[in-house]
Amino acid sequence: MTDNLTSAAAGRATRTLLMCGTAAGPLYIVVVVLQLLTRDGFDISRHPASMLSNGDQGWVQIANFAVSGLLFVAGAVGLHRAHDPARRGGIWGPRLVGVFGAGMVAAAFFSADPADGFPPGTPLGTPTSMSTQGMVHLLVSGVAFLALVAACFAFGRHFAATQRRSRALLSRAIGALFLAAWISIFVVQGSRVANVAFALAIALIMTWASLLAAYRLTRPRATAPA
Repeated sequence: MTDNLTSAAAGRATRTLLMCGTAAGPLYIVVVVLQLLTRDGFDISRHPASMLSNGDQGWVQIANFAVSGLLFVAGAVGLHRAHDPARRGGIWGPRLVGVFGAGMVAAAFFSADPADGFPPGTPLGTPTSMSTQGMVHLLVSGVAFLALVAACFAFGRHFAATQRRSRALLSRAIGALFLAAWISIFVVQGSRVANVAFALAIALIMTWASLLAAYRLTRPRATAPA
């Protein structure tokens, strides 16, 4: 009887964690879009979303990073509890999603530098120097993005091992697409098309990460590992 109650409680906890992960991506995207429509001077084709952390209303994006990141971390714990340890990719995938979430939380504490006219009053063009905070932001963002790309391929391997080939292909394709969009903003610096493509790629890969949690919610017996 006690074992049954413990198992039921573990199952409920896992579902709660997975629901957190399911909400993380949509929450982040919606909050960014609302700011895109309301913040004076912000242009997604020129400014990355991380720059929304600056200015009088910067607290909104800072909170968005912190809350969405914590939800991704919770979702990663849920994915770990629900994974099949006998399948390849089932261990590292959740861990990598957790690293991504932790990187988002770190980005809440280390904001990107103002640049190119945002917030209003900032000189136009690329800054000639970068603050320590800005450099740390780039570092944690880079680690977070690399972790999420790696998670795409880890879950792709996991899905392939469980004969879910369409999900495996989709996961790998999203990882490759995001990586290509990320590289493009460095190769063609200042390109508005590349900047928009990268913003869309971020939304896509975050949606993928949240759908992983949503998918596990639909699977039976999503309980903590023994």
